[in-house]
Amino acid sequence: MNQDLLEYISFKMKNNKALKVLYLYNSLFVFASNLIGPLFAIYIQKFDSQVLAISLIWATYIISTAVFSFAFSKYGDRIVEQEYCLMAGFLIRAVVWFAYIFASNLYIVILLQILLALGEAIGSPAFDAIRSNHVDKAVQMSEFAIWILISNLSMGVATVIGGLTVSYLGFPILFFIMFVLALIAFFGVMSQPRQLL
Repeated sequence: MNQDLLEYISFKMKNNKALKVLYLYNSLFVFASNLIGPLFAIYIQKFDSQVLAISLIWATYIISTAVFSFAFSKYGDRIVEQEYCLMAGFLIRAVVWFAYIFASNLYIVILLQILLALGEAIGSPAFDAIRSNHVDKAVQMSEFAIWILISNLSMGVATVIGGLTVSYLGFPILFFIMFVLALIAFFGVMSQPRQLL
């Protein structure tokens, strides 16, 4: 990001430390998760080269996320400190990304996709809930737009870096980098004072 863009983001959120912290660590996590991006289809081909297999693996993740999200919608609002759900989402997905390094067949990948969906269903609603608690109602459109700006830039840059990483270092290194970045996001949120988020 260039200096003008960073200054714009900083200016828009200058008095909102909670959002700055939330956006910092979640954008790091978004960056990590998008390192794999469209490369996931190539990763799956080492287990099964059929297009249908790739579609079924991705469908497993999407459907599992929907099921877990429905279950979480029933009980999530009972959790007072929502940052614990955000951290759990980071941690579960970090463990899954690390486990991809050792996956030996399609059935293990399917199981990992289901666990990844659990992390998504716990972590993403928590992020949205915490963010909603801290937006300034007078400028909420700007603050939501800033998040879209940050996340899209993170995703775009991550996709290119992920491709370079796999091209030169391979999938195990990519998954390890994703794991480490997710842990940084986890510990970053964990280190914040509870009253901040």
